[in-house]
Amino acid sequence: MASRIQQIVADDFAALNQTVVAQLHSEVPLIESIGHYIIEAGGKRMRPVLVLLCSKNLGYSGNDHIELATVIEFLHTATLLHDDVVDMSEMRRGRPTANTRWDNPSSVLVGDFIYSRAFELLVGIGNMQIMDVMASTTNKISEGEVLQLVNQHNPQATEADYMQVIHNKTAILFAAACKTAAILAGASETITEQLHQFGLQVGIAFQLVDDVLDFSGSSEAMGKNIGDDLAEGKPTLPLIYAMQHGSDKESKLIEEAIKSGGREHLEAIIEAVIRSGALDYTRAKAGEAIDIAMNCLTCLPENKYRDALKQVAEAALNRES
Repeated sequence: MASRIQQIVADDFAALNQTVVAQLHSEVPLIESIGHYIIEAGGKRMRPVLVLLCSKNLGYSGNDHIELATVIEFLHTATLLHDDVVDMSEMRRGRPTANTRWDNPSSVLVGDFIYSRAFELLVGIGNMQIMDVMASTTNKISEGEVLQLVNQHNPQATEADYMQVIHNKTAILFAAACKTAAILAGASETITEQLHQFGLQVGIAFQLVDDVLDFSGSSEAMGKNIGDDLAEGKPTLPLIYAMQHGSDKESKLIEEAIKSGGREHLEAIIEAVIRSGALDYTRAKAGEAIDIAMNCLTCLPENKYRDALKQVAEAALNRES
């Protein structure tokens, strides 16, 4: 699915990848080594592809959308580097995380470099409205990271707490990708806000499905260990729902696992999560988000780029990795 969507903007996608590599240049070899290591690991590039598709749908004919897409990819990459340090993750995209291969200080500092390079690119674009959106977005992402840290090992966290975390930590960058592309293309305020909402809902669905796959996916397909969220003591929606709807024994088991972290009772907890209907509930919530997202696209011009945006939304909902 990802490759078919990328083919619709093949030339722009190739230019994006070239720009990403070029903008990772540094006179400090360690920066280039870690930067290329995480970029070359792959990934679906969903966020920057949204920039390309939205701008093309709205008839943008300049070149700044390539730099804007690079900004979005760099912000995401920097976040991954920082996340893996905070979460003490050992695997991402099927291979050791940068902090495992090098060390935590190197990963944090290279993440800072990539963040700052993103804002250098934004200055080059020279659009203050886009700059304002991206400054606010990075601030909210940081808040989301802190909220997640506050909720870690807290079995009392609610569904509303969880939704606030994924809104800030994940969904808001999808929203910014779509909204800034609309601003770049000179779209109306109505279309700009509809695309913002489209990106937000796709991002929410993406994270909801990600949290489902943490209990139902495979390590090979996902490129990371199953049960990572539980091991880190993160109260994700499947766990929150299972605690509320499972048996007293199951609820207590999950509560203690969130408090302590680790994978000691992973198999029993996966069974409890499935039995409670938590995975179906979480996927249904993702489906609701995608329904909203699809409705937001009705205001856009009908062309192959709008069709591709629909495919992105469907891919976020139906992905298995």
